[in-house]
Amino acid sequence: MFTGIIEDLGIIKKLYAEGENLHITVQTSLTPELKIDQSVAHNGVCLTVVSIGVDNYIVTAIKETLDKTNLGKLKIGDIVNIERAMRLGDRLDGHIVQGHVDQTAECISVIEENGSWVFTFRYDRSYNNITIEKGSITVNGVSLTVVNSKINEFSVAIIPYTYEHTTFKTLNTGDVVNLEFDVIGKYVKRLNDLRS
Repeated sequence: MFTGIIEDLGIIKKLYAEGENLHITVQTSLTPELKIDQSVAHNGVCLTVVSIGVDNYIVTAIKETLDKTNLGKLKIGDIVNIERAMRLGDRLDGHIVQGHVDQTAECISVIEENGSWVFTFRYDRSYNNITIEKGSITVNGVSLTVVNSKINEFSVAIIPYTYEHTTFKTLNTGDVVNLEFDVIGKYVKRLNDLRS
């Protein structure tokens, strides 16, 4: 489990394809605190640490993960949002995040508004995911509050701290992001669908 509160930015140092798997080498200041078999979220995608070096570590993404997330689009030098799994007993500063991406979305608008930013995203509604006004959403692993919720579109307001300490500072119109919809909302929607 994660909270959507980003701990660090990782730099992609190496990408190595083996069959349909992609081995991703990430450099981050958190490396000395990691251990093999630990779960770490990368742009909101939970991956297992399989190897650790001096200042970097390796995770492996399988084909399904590459098909359903933006990790298959990574290039050497890209930055990713990094979060380690939450510890039992810690404060839950964001919201409950599983690290299981539901789908991707495209950034369709970035507007600067007096020192903050409003990012708008459009997603494929055929997956039957929903947002609600003032509900929670995870974008590239960042826990955020939905504003301007529509059927297949929503916006989020980004404060300067979040902008500077996450990949939002590099996000542009046309970029693809990972979405994890609120887990409680997903269960409620599923129960409602079963009753229909």
